[in-house]
Amino acid sequence: MSLPTRTDVLISGAGPVGLATAIVLAEAGVDFVLLDRQAEGANTSRACVVHARTLEVLAELGVTERLKELGVVVPTFTVRDGATVLAKVPFGGLPTAYPYTLMVPQDRTEAVLLARLRELGGDVHRPYEVTAVAGDDTGVTVTTTGGTVRAQYVVGADGMHSTVREQTGIGFTGASYAESFVLADVRMSWPLDRAEVSLHLSPEGVTVVAPLPGSDDRYRVVATVAEAPEHPGIADIQSIVDARGPEGARSRVTEVVWSSRFRVHHRVADHYRAGRVLLAGDAAHVHSPAGGQGMNTGIQDAVALGRLLARVAAGEPDALLDEYETTRRPIATGVVAFTDRMTRMATLRPRPARLLRNTVLKTVFSLPPMREKLAYQLSELAAR
Repeated sequence: MSLPTRTDVLISGAGPVGLATAIVLAEAGVDFVLLDRQAEGANTSRACVVHARTLEVLAELGVTERLKELGVVVPTFTVRDGATVLAKVPFGGLPTAYPYTLMVPQDRTEAVLLARLRELGGDVHRPYEVTAVAGDDTGVTVTTTGGTVRAQYVVGADGMHSTVREQTGIGFTGASYAESFVLADVRMSWPLDRAEVSLHLSPEGVTVVAPLPGSDDRYRVVATVAEAPEHPGIADIQSIVDARGPEGARSRVTEVVWSSRFRVHHRVADHYRAGRVLLAGDAAHVHSPAGGQGMNTGIQDAVALGRLLARVAAGEPDALLDEYETTRRPIATGVVAFTDRMTRMATLRPRPARLLRNTVLKTVFSLPPMREKLAYQLSELAAR
């Protein structure tokens, strides 16, 4: 698809965040250009957790029921240390039509969102990459590998290494964790119930195991490792689940469907807006995968921003867009702080500190109000 020379809103990045923004604009009849540097379907299944609040938001876009058909409904989050259950957090009592976590790989989420966008008459321009962004009082000139587009507004939904953010000079304050993370979709025998996402604490590091759709032996494994290989294989994942999984219960990894390693940062953009340029998703905030909050927070950013842009396109004052940062940035800073606490708690190594942590967790989460509070926070219903 050739690029038009003018549009109301240019969106850089066609992941879940960019697609959700485009759907909102398409529903409102706002002209937009959505571009991405990758070919369709080239994205991997990195994010796979869709929480209750995001399901509520996506229901308004007409895609939640489609996602449910492709995912696994998981009603419980469990924290374990070896054979000991430290906390079992049920989502069933949440005040929502979606009292659970939905496990569905990111590539399927993107496919559903893209299908909805096409139903509304929109599409993605590929493969185009933003190389320069220059704004003034009347608009923004965006230079891409396929030409130049003049837009009234630009949305940077182009990930942690956002060119849009860098071009506008917005700082990205924070740091990175010392450990690397292994991320893998595997086939394995696993002794725990597929109705739970389990967080395993151990001296070797933190590990999350969650069921994936497709068959009863498909799982997502996320684990901290001092130095992870570039493409973890069967032996790598097997050693992780052997050392950190439930004691006395043998797991056997039979296939690594997809794997990667990555470094995790905890950062928030200093501002979400620079004139006519706005940031959303990982371009605005990144954090530990603990709790599966990243894509969820980003999709909620997208819908909030898309609605504000639609109102401005309909004639409301530009100053309305300032609401985006004042409402969404505090949510992101809260998510970063929450996931950072979870990660640091989970990766304690000294034995006395781990024993104290385990005692506190068992005591605190034996209380129903505390279990309900954690379920409410994990589900992101607190961000309504």
